[in-house]
Amino acid sequence: MGTSALLIACALLAGVAVAQRVVMVQSGPLVRTEGSHVTIWCNVTGYKEGVEQDFEWSMYLASAPDREIRIVSTAQPNYAYAVYAQRVNSKEIYVERLSRDSALLHISKVQARDQGLFECYTPNTDGQYLGSYSARTNLTVIADSLTVAAPAQTLSKVEGDTLQLTCEVSRTTMQHTHLSVGWYLRSPEDAAAPPQELLTLSRDFVLRSGGPYRQRMAAGDLRLDKTSATSYRLTIHKLQPVDQGLLYCQAAEWIQDPDGSWFAMTRKQGDKTQLRIQPTDRDFSIQVSTERRSFTAGEPLELRCTIEAQNVPERFFSVSWVFSSSPVAVVGPSAVPVLGPDYVAREAAGHMTVRKESANVHLLKLQRLRPEDAGKYICRVTEREKTPTGDFIDRSKRSRNVQITVQPLKSNITVSLSSNSSEVLEGDAVQLTCLVHSTTGPLSVFWQWTDKQATGPAQEVASVDRDGTVRHSPSYRERASYGEIRAEKVRADTYTLSLYNALPGDEGQYRCMATEWLQTGTEPELSWDKIGEKSATKMVTVKTVESSFMVSASSRTPSLTFGDSFDLLCLVKPRHNPRVPTSVTWRFKPSGTAGAEGEGQGEFKDLVTFTREGTLQWGEQLLGLGTRTTVDRSHANTNFRLSMTRAGRREAGTYQCSAVLWRRNYDNSWSRVANRTSNLLGINILQPASKLRVQKTNHSQAYLEDSRVRINCSVTSQTSTDSQHAVLWYVRRATGGEADELLLRIERSGAFEYGAYADEERLRRRVQAERLSPRLYALTLNRAESSDSGTYYCLVEEWLSDPDGAWYRLSRESSGFTHVLVRQPEVRLQVEETESNVTVAESSSIRLGCSIPSQSSRDSRFSVSWYVERSEVEDDEEEEEPGEEERERDCVFSIGHDAVFGNGNCSPTEEAGPNSRLQFERTTSDQYSLTIQGARPSDAGRYYCHVEEWLLNPRNAWYRLATNNSGFTIVNVMQQVSTLQSVVCSNDSLFYFVFFYPFPIFGILLIAVLLVRYKSRSNSKSQEGKNGAPLLWIKEPHLSYSPTCLDPPALSLHPGSVD
Repeated sequence: MGTSALLIACALLAGVAVAQRVVMVQSGPLVRTEGSHVTIWCNVTGYKEGVEQDFEWSMYLASAPDREIRIVSTAQPNYAYAVYAQRVNSKEIYVERLSRDSALLHISKVQARDQGLFECYTPNTDGQYLGSYSARTNLTVIADSLTVAAPAQTLSKVEGDTLQLTCEVSRTTMQHTHLSVGWYLRSPEDAAAPPQELLTLSRDFVLRSGGPYRQRMAAGDLRLDKTSATSYRLTIHKLQPVDQGLLYCQAAEWIQDPDGSWFAMTRKQGDKTQLRIQPTDRDFSIQVSTERRSFTAGEPLELRCTIEAQNVPERFFSVSWVFSSSPVAVVGPSAVPVLGPDYVAREAAGHMTVRKESANVHLLKLQRLRPEDAGKYICRVTEREKTPTGDFIDRSKRSRNVQITVQPLKSNITVSLSSNSSEVLEGDAVQLTCLVHSTTGPLSVFWQWTDKQATGPAQEVASVDRDGTVRHSPSYRERASYGEIRAEKVRADTYTLSLYNALPGDEGQYRCMATEWLQTGTEPELSWDKIGEKSATKMVTVKTVESSFMVSASSRTPSLTFGDSFDLLCLVKPRHNPRVPTSVTWRFKPSGTAGAEGEGQGEFKDLVTFTREGTLQWGEQLLGLGTRTTVDRSHANTNFRLSMTRAGRREAGTYQCSAVLWRRNYDNSWSRVANRTSNLLGINILQPASKLRVQKTNHSQAYLEDSRVRINCSVTSQTSTDSQHAVLWYVRRATGGEADELLLRIERSGAFEYGAYADEERLRRRVQAERLSPRLYALTLNRAESSDSGTYYCLVEEWLSDPDGAWYRLSRESSGFTHVLVRQPEVRLQVEETESNVTVAESSSIRLGCSIPSQSSRDSRFSVSWYVERSEVEDDEEEEEPGEEERERDCVFSIGHDAVFGNGNCSPTEEAGPNSRLQFERTTSDQYSLTIQGARPSDAGRYYCHVEEWLLNPRNAWYRLATNNSGFTIVNVMQQVSTLQSVVCSNDSLFYFVFFYPFPIFGILLIAVLLVRYKSRSNSKSQEGKNGAPLLWIKEPHLSYSPTCLDPPALSLHPGSVD
């Protein structure tokens, strides 16, 4: 029983083990070339039988190993991400199902971005998860570096020939790969038929041939050799007609995957070779050719024997040359000539050549024909062929006779002499060329010179022998040793005589005499015979450079402004000759020195010298501090230019160019030939025209005192962006008749300088100058005074820096006028003028008001005084003149603008003090009041207030701006009759006794009564108090009274409240 249970458990465990899912993918890393077709297989096992499995492919880039990129799925049509969707839809990437549980991923053209980790995932179909559901492999994409190069060509061969084709195969792959190289033949009759493999060198370096070519490879007629690291050569011996067609080379690059299998990453083919094979024909023909058949003695003769046959290089031919039945030479298959007895000496002397030019062309050449060489020439060809029995048979053919005629030699030479120029400049080269035409033999040439008039004997200059040896005459030998004279044979018919650094003595007539020679006899007795002689002459004139040596100076800009550039040109004629060079010096005399007599200051000084060697030598005088001066010259050394940039005062003056002509002798010593100076060039450096413009508009401005006055000065245009300005501010007093006063000067450096006017008017602390922008300046007067009124304007000076760094004033211009009026504030003082009539009782108060509804400035201060005009009792005074009423007014009270009592415009009759009846009050800034207490009958009269408006000027001094009077207030005081009330109120002790003392006494008695009553009630009606009955309390009586004693005191009692 236990054994059965154990078996059942093992079976269950085994079933679980078998059912465990396993996904396997092709082992990596897989290395593939870009653009190749890539396949990756994926298998799944351990799943529930009978269920077809799906496969989903994804990849992970090395830069984002955790980011899945979906590619293709067998279950989901839109499974791919956008980066692969187009390639999946175009079937460039697809999955081939091999079986229910096996699939193959195809990438038709793999790209470099496909490199990464590929994952094969199989969705679960078992209902439970057990085992692995995905597997990964790494794909590496490398560049395709395989190259196969073979030339495209068309070849025609004869049956039995040998064919060799070369193919270049290389790659630069870093991985370990193998190559396989093979040759294939495609039949021209059937283009659709598969190509026939000829011979292949496998990746294991094993040669393998196609079926039909195995026997030929074994016989050695088919070979494939590796001649270098990249070259493969196919050799086919004994070509057959079946070899005709298109031949091409194909190479493949192989790599071994981790599972041990080999994969061809890429295959490429070279260009095709079209091969045509002509069947063999054993017959041959002979043809002898020559350019012409009539010659003159001494001319060369060339005879060519051409064999026309198939497959000539593979056959054995012997060629015999025969002249008038006498053997000349025989050339066997080994190409070694065997000469006849009469031609051995000529061949040894180099007068005869017999050779095999190619496989089917043989040459016979006689260098110098003789009259006895005339006759018939024949070419005989013999072919030796081996029979199948091993015997040799010969077949011979001969050409037709070639008749050659040789005429005796006669000299027909002609001589012509030419020169590079009939007139040359001293120092230039004289080139004489002697051409000899219609020559047959060697030549010798003699060069002679005679003077221009041909009065003296001819002098030999040089000679060239037959063998080309040059000899110079004694009179010219020294110059020739320094290379000044050179005679040479350029070609067989051309001779030259060159005289370098021509001198005036070389002028004259030159003769070229040519002699033609003919060699006669045989070795060892040879002789030369003169067969002809001809000559030609040429007159050569040598022009001295001194006669045409000229120097001139010119300038396009004799007058210019500061900062401009100018060029001075020195023209030297004739053109530069290295053998006769010139040294040129620019000289300078500053302006203003011509009048200095006897001090040497008017002399020219050297600036710069172009030496004859081509170097520069600077003088002691430097222009532009040596930094703004440039010099150059033309390639022909005829134009010498002196350039100056940013010219200034120092560069103004007179310039001159001087030149010295030198001659270089043949021994390399120098001789001074001539000296020339140019015309004078005056250069004037002027200040630039001023473009300074200042705003000219006139303005009028009005300000109140203590305001801020601002005046602008605008520069509308200036000469240069580097201009600097000095600004002077002037004022013209409003009174006129005085000169304009300098207020302030602003230097170009920004420094301030005040004028005398600023000190006189104490403007230093109030004036302010600003530079708002490079072209806008402003003058500001703070706390303006009326004395500041006047006409203001600015004067602008424009300053520029010359190229030497010194500043100069270019121009000055004034602006428009600004008329400034500074006035005091407008008088707006108003005092309430309403008249009133007031009647008061004696001993009461009189309140007098003074209202200022309008003032000139918010900073105004006021001085207020009250006056009274009293009426007189006497009748005679009533008849007085009205003008005398002013003397009758009295000053009641005054307060100054500084808030000091009695500091107004009048002195009060009643002195201020503790016992004064006057009470002053200022409720607001424009409301004043005066109260007279204890009115008396004498206080009656006409009252008015006198107001003075004061302002503080910019100099902190007060001044009176305006005055005004208010309307009259007529005050009447009624005398009081003596009554009880008046008596009581007039006596303080009586007043307190009657009206004040009884009330406290009465209050104390009332409190005492209430306390007694409270105690009695609390004893008798305690029960009632406990029940919370309300108690009535009468508060202390309140006494109201008037402190003026005009009304009797009123006693008021207010009802109490219930507590």
